Amino acid sequence: MLTHLRRYPFFVLAALACLTPWVSSPMALVFGFLLTTFGLVPTELPIAKLTKKLLAYSIVGLGFGIQLDQALKATSDGIGIIVATILGTLIIGWFLAKRMGLDKQTGYLIASGTAICGGSAIAAVAPAINADDEKIAISLATVFVLNSIALFVFPVIGHALQLDQHTFGTWAAIAIHDTSSVVGAASAYGEQALTTATTLKLARALWIIPVAFVSALIFRSGQRKIAIPYFILFYCIAILMSDALPQFEVVYQSIFAVAKQLLVVCLFLIGSSISVGKLKKAGSKPLVFGVTMWVIISTVSLSWILFACY
Repeated sequence: MLTHLRRYPFFVLAALACLTPWVSSPMALVFGFLLTTFGLVPTELPIAKLTKKLLAYSIVGLGFGIQLDQALKATSDGIGIIVATILGTLIIGWFLAKRMGLDKQTGYLIASGTAICGGSAIAAVAPAINADDEKIAISLATVFVLNSIALFVFPVIGHALQLDQHTFGTWAAIAIHDTSSVVGAASAYGEQALTTATTLKLARALWIIPVAFVSALIFRSGQRKIAIPYFILFYCIAILMSDALPQFEVVYQSIFAVAKQLLVVCLFLIGSSISVGKLKKAGSKPLVFGVTMWVIISTVSLSWILFACY
């Protein structure tokens, strides 16, 4: 009993640290993983159930940070490339995962993160397809590794190809997974690139809604009852509310900030549910799959953009 009690201080302190702005999403995932590795995670805690609830709350809160008018305008301006790249990525990912022998849910989560907005998309789709923590963690880890690389590699490639600000911003919004890495890479390239990338990425975030619903239909496993992701409805309400009542902008931004930190805590909890043994069991396939998908979407989207411009 004493052994179990000794685990709580380490676990609680790490969770509280994830509520601070100094701990990033990848760091939180690593913290959780390290605690599990050293046997410091209380085994009696219902981590899986808690994670799913917090993920849902986080996604709803993120809805308050989306400017509906900007997102709709960006969607109308680039509807062709948005729809084509999202559907194309999901379809290619589905068949590539099957071809590689990768677990269907893991492949779909990585493809969803690649298609829309990285960790946020994975967090939204995971409950809809009833994915377990291990598959979520592997998918997030894959996306975070590629995000870290993209932050440094994309500006270098952009300058080497002499891409203009608008072209680079569009490419970054499509080919880089998480919004934070999109902002980082685009801001390093230029102010106009940052504006273009942020606006287009915002528009892509709206596609979490239909993708989550369609995902629930695809993964219902022959059951008559569909697991409807109700939190996506509240996510829509949050977006509409922030647009209809702009006088409460300060409140919305506060909720959005809290939601982002809750998402970091979620990643800590997800990391706490995986171990070296589970990662070895997963093998190298998820990373190879993620890199392959990333290369495909990066090259195809850039070719499309350059063809459209010239």
